[in-house]
Amino acid sequence: MLQTLADIAAEAGAAIMEIYATEFTADVKSDASPVTEADEQGEAIILKALKENFPNVPVLAEEAAAAGDRPVLGDLFFLVDPLDGTKEFINKNGEFTVNIALIENGAPTHGVVYAPAIDAMFLGGPEGALKLSLKPGDEPDLENAETIAARTAPAEGLVAVASRSHRSPETDEFLGTLTVAELISAGSSLKLCLIAEGKADVYPRLGRTMEWDIAAGQAVLEAAGGRVEVFGEDAPLRYGKEERGYDNPYFTAWGLRA
Repeated sequence: MLQTLADIAAEAGAAIMEIYATEFTADVKSDASPVTEADEQGEAIILKALKENFPNVPVLAEEAAAAGDRPVLGDLFFLVDPLDGTKEFINKNGEFTVNIALIENGAPTHGVVYAPAIDAMFLGGPEGALKLSLKPGDEPDLENAETIAARTAPAEGLVAVASRSHRSPETDEFLGTLTVAELISAGSSLKLCLIAEGKADVYPRLGRTMEWDIAAGQAVLEAAGGRVEVFGEDAPLRYGKEERGYDNPYFTAWGLRA
């Protein structure tokens, strides 16, 4: 499963990088969020490949959902964000990712997060959490991946990571309740991956996100030993929340418990 998802994400990432190298334009969706040709082409590649490999598994994908295509999901489905961090893509800072996650009974059990502009792919599943150096256009060989793991926070204080484009006053207020030694800003689901590879300890998101934004990163982080909890609750973030329109409650991502 992870190898197949890696192959699909790599193909989408290569196509996205071709557009990244051009003078592309951005449109605005009905929810006021930006969208580019890269979002649309990346999603088309992923949806085609998932249908070929897993014809009986429904897929909830960001751009299709925005167009009103929200299939009945059931207990087994894929979540797809073909270009998480579109603002980072437009600003050309490299902090955008391709995200594919498999959801089973509400939990993200397999996930791939590919950041093609920085040659990094993160994967999580029952086998554990992996990081692979992967240039756009190359084929992912998971035999060459390194195992990554979340860390226990150092005694001198936490390394906190916050959204580069969507940081809120509530986030700053919460961080003020913690002993934070360093604060890092990052875009897209890379924030979850920083915790998964032991480079950060906490990521609070006290703002709106959609399920496809977070699921793949959560799969990677949980495979690395970390967790993503509903804010203020000792309960994991779960998926398939049709009654909410597939948005998430506020949440906090953590590394290992002390």
